[in-house]
Amino acid sequence: MKKAYRLLQRALRSRKAVQSVRRTIASTPPHPENHYKVAVYFADGAVNMYQMRQWYRPLAELAKRWPVVVLARNAVGAQTLLAEDAPPVAFVPTVRDLEHFIRTQDIRVVLYVNQNTRNFQMFRYGRRWHVFINHGESDKMYMTTNQYKAYDYALVAGQAARDRLGRTLWDYDVDQRTIEIGRPQADHYSGVLPYTPDERIVVLYAPTWEGDRPSAHYGSIATHGETLVNALLATGTHRVIYRPHPRSGVVDDEYGAAHRRIIAAISAANGADCGAQHIYDNGPELGWQLVAADVAIVDISAMVYDRLAAGKPLMITYPVDEQAAIDEGGYLSDCEWLTEDAAADIVREVERVHADDDAVLKLRMWVQHYFGDTTPGVATAKFHAAIEHLMDHWEEWRMREVGAAASDEDDDDEEEKDEELGG
Repeated sequence: MKKAYRLLQRALRSRKAVQSVRRTIASTPPHPENHYKVAVYFADGAVNMYQMRQWYRPLAELAKRWPVVVLARNAVGAQTLLAEDAPPVAFVPTVRDLEHFIRTQDIRVVLYVNQNTRNFQMFRYGRRWHVFINHGESDKMYMTTNQYKAYDYALVAGQAARDRLGRTLWDYDVDQRTIEIGRPQADHYSGVLPYTPDERIVVLYAPTWEGDRPSAHYGSIATHGETLVNALLATGTHRVIYRPHPRSGVVDDEYGAAHRRIIAAISAANGADCGAQHIYDNGPELGWQLVAADVAIVDISAMVYDRLAAGKPLMITYPVDEQAAIDEGGYLSDCEWLTEDAAADIVREVERVHADDDAVLKLRMWVQHYFGDTTPGVATAKFHAAIEHLMDHWEEWRMREVGAAASDEDDDDEEEKDEELGG
């Protein structure tokens, strides 16, 4: 009964979202024909919006040169995109809608931020490049899935990604099919601080969700999280920014309960000390947290590398589940691990990594390996250059087609002349 009720609620939300999206789009000017050259394909709903949000600003910069549109397949996802600072949105819930829009536009590059199975409905359209840009850099097993082979190209952060793919994928030409762009999002790490800076040490705790299978059990909220947050809240000398993954608790009820207890503890600590200004951060903007924190504590996830791109101290929680897959061939072979037992001594651990000059030097080496030159603006320039290269490559193939078609017509003309002479 409960399941049926949830399905009914979901259907009603989807129907309302469809109506809302159609009204919003109907009230805006229509998309100009043949205007868009770059599309971002997004088939997900609101729960995975974080995958799109991190690309808003880089795509806005790209759109100054190459107009960008988001192909939204899900009504709730489209509704969220339209309400936020996203690129222009085309709502294409059915294949017929998708085909109609594709016919009206000159889309030459299609970007994908995740591995949704509905991506294959877009792959059917040739004469354009299908490019995986992902939603972050990490050493999770997700980053070496064989699905990379489905795309014409992948835009990757740096040499670490190339090495990872080269080690794992059979018969995959890494040099030919990957293009390094660094981390263009890092050029937009900014935002207004929701607290007044003072002498407190700021600690960002950004855990991932619990995962849906043992190999992906990286989430630390129920194992490390409550312990470390409570210890930091008790000091009076630390400020906690708690930014959990938006899917935390969707699979494991106890994981969700631990998440809610952390939120309650932060609220109680702020009530007891109004100057503490601890933050429960569930907002859409990611950037200011990564540069504001003196020390970051994260799980094995893209957040490791988002923080790494900032070049500041971080610790990574070591998974309790022995079946969790850990690629220790890269940064995780040399990182600052935080075990479940050490979480109780988090204050000393934070002080250690915060003041360790050797750890900072080691960090810089890994930043270079994963992202290359992190000088502000360089990654954005690489991203734009990659798209420019793909556009030029599109032109080359298009000219080949035109040339081949012209050659076929010439051959047909010659055959007709031969037939006339022979007749």
